[in-house]
Amino acid sequence: MSSLTEDSGATARGAAEEPPGPRRPGGRRPGETRTRAAILDAARACFAERGYDATSLRRIAAEAGVDQALLHHFYGTKENLFLQALELPARMREAIGAAARGPRDGLGERLVRAHLTVWEDLSARPALLTLVRSAPVHQAAAAHLRENLGGVLGAALAEPIGGGEDARLRANLVATQLIGLSLTRYILALEPLASADADTVAGHYSPALQAVIDADRTQPAPRPATSASRTATRSPSA
Repeated sequence: MSSLTEDSGATARGAAEEPPGPRRPGGRRPGETRTRAAILDAARACFAERGYDATSLRRIAAEAGVDQALLHHFYGTKENLFLQALELPARMREAIGAAARGPRDGLGERLVRAHLTVWEDLSARPALLTLVRSAPVHQAAAAHLRENLGGVLGAALAEPIGGGEDARLRANLVATQLIGLSLTRYILALEPLASADADTVAGHYSPALQAVIDADRTQPAPRPATSASRTATRSPSA
């Protein structure tokens, strides 16, 4: 009996003295991260296809293959999930920034090609479609598009086209042309633009952007006022 008691005590002491195993690292578990990403991808696909109003949380959950309660757990509300889905893909920022580096000549073509390259990437397109499709009807989407694409282009073009009010206006006009291209090619699917290859589109469209970029170089200098014009603009005497 005493031998059995001693063995049990030794076992207990050994267990107590055994060092603890490795601790689980903090932060989100891998499964949670994958689930959040799956929900966000599904939301972008649904919002891109149907728009904000016609998309339900139930549909997004079905698309993601998860219980609808997880959408509330991770994102709270449909509005918050929508705002998360509006994030401009990092690749677009990188592509626009890379296109803006280099000489001013040819900048229009580099911007168009960079823009088309990201839109042609099927992994980035749902987020872009959600952003552009929703902007005309949803204030948050409009603000997001204005702040993101406008800010990205404004920062990227600050060096090649300079600063000042006129340069900011020309950067806005470049953004207008790129958004218009996205709308007609990928959302309205206007033919033959929708099915034209990217090289053809870039070849035809780039000169329009370059003309805006170089508008400060091509604008004629104001003509000095002539004596006739000064007389015409002078107020008549009483």
